Amino acid sequence: MNTMDNLKYKGYIGTVEYNAADNCLFGKVEGMVKDSITYEGQSITELKADFESAIDSYLEGCEELGIKPRKAYSGTLNIRIPSDIHCQIALKAKQTGRSINAIIKDALENQLNLSH
Repeated sequence: MNTMDNLKYKGYIGTVEYNAADNCLFGKVEGMVKDSITYEGQSITELKADFESAIDSYLEGCEELGIKPRKAYSGTLNIRIPSDIHCQIALKAKQTGRSINAIIKDALENQLNLSH
């Protein structure tokens, strides 16, 4: 089984994997904690079509049930850091009148070159 690339559709990201034993492509939507969305195909075209169909089906099912669809990567992330770094972040937040969350978000955006 080899990982190749990702599919993207309506804000969801899916894996592209190959199973040599079955000679087929398959994948799952990344970042979904409580729901599982999977798809398969014999070609990239079939895989992409099944991926998009699976997303559409998931969204339609949520609408029919009157529930809000889950998004991959909800935006809530618990991290473990050394206490001295936690203290430095808290001090920086207090000094700048900002929240710890805002300081961490800015640091991550800078690390990923996402600054506005």
